[in-house]
This record gives sequence, C-alpha cells and structure tokens, in this order.
Amino acid sequence: MYDKLTKSDIEKMEQEIEHRKLVVRKEALEAVKEARAQGDLSENFEYYAAKKDKNKNESRIRYLERMIKTAQIIDDSSKEDEVGMNNTVELYFEEDDLCETYRIVTTIRGNSLKGLISIDSPLGKAILGHKVGERVEVKVNGDYSYYVEIRAITNTEDDSQDTIRKF
Repeated sequence: MYDKLTKSDIEKMEQEIEHRKLVVRKEALEAVKEARAQGDLSENFEYYAAKKDKNKNESRIRYLERMIKTAQIIDDSSKEDEVGMNNTVELYFEEDDLCETYRIVTTIRGNSLKGLISIDSPLGKAILGHKVGERVEVKVNGDYSYYVEIRAITNTEDDSQDTIRKF
C-alpha cells in the first residue's frame, strides 16, 4: 500500500477504528444474535445479512489498520506562497479556456468530482511547490500533456469536511 498520509489522516483513521470496534462491532454482534434466535438458519435471510454486515465491519477495521501500519507519513505544511497540502488552488486551463478550483489532498482523500486532487495525480504532482502566476506543464503520459496557470492559492486549514475514502 504505502499511501502518503498526514498525521490528520492517521488520527481520523484511528478514530474510525475505535468507533467501529466499540460501537459498530457491538451492534453487529447483537444483530447476529437476534437473527440467530429467530430459528431455522438455513432460510434465515436476516441472519445472513447480519453476518455480512459484521464481516464487512471487521474487514474495514483490518483495512484501516493495515493502511496505518504501511503509511508513509508526510508533512502537510507548505510555504505560504507555494502550492502544498490542503491548499485550495484556482487554476486556468489554457486548452479549455476555463478556470477551476481544486484542493490538494492525500491519495486516500482524492475525489476529482468533489474538487479534491491527490498529490499523486498528474495535476497534483505538476503544481505542487509552484507559485501564483506560474505556467505549469501537466504530463498525463508520454503522448499527452497540457498547461495550467496558477491563479490563486488559499491555505485551507479545516479538513473536518473530508472523509477517508471507503472501498
């Protein structure tokens, strides 16, 4: 895995693990007990659904623990005048003649539909460390690239809206 995560990402994952172990696990076990008490297990849909939910919760806990264990912790601070982690940037796409706003985030938070661009995406890699007014080439692959101009950089401290992507 070896995802690049910030300390904030790790804290959120640890909070989710704790919630799943203390709250969700108990609820899932109780649901399995109730379904089992209904009688014949061979035709008991509620029992199989409850077991599936319980297993899904346990799988998510293992996934998060493995992510934390194998994470590469990165610093989320950056210079005030350069694009860095958790910055909101306004970009002008020359090819399309339009401006769009994105927030630079870690790989597990990336969601381009919500304007969250990963530092490992071609766009994120290209603009990281650049300043307002700079024209940057974004290399998508060996055959295609495009240019963007950085129009504005805003430091975004509050990441309470972000969630860890679920698989």
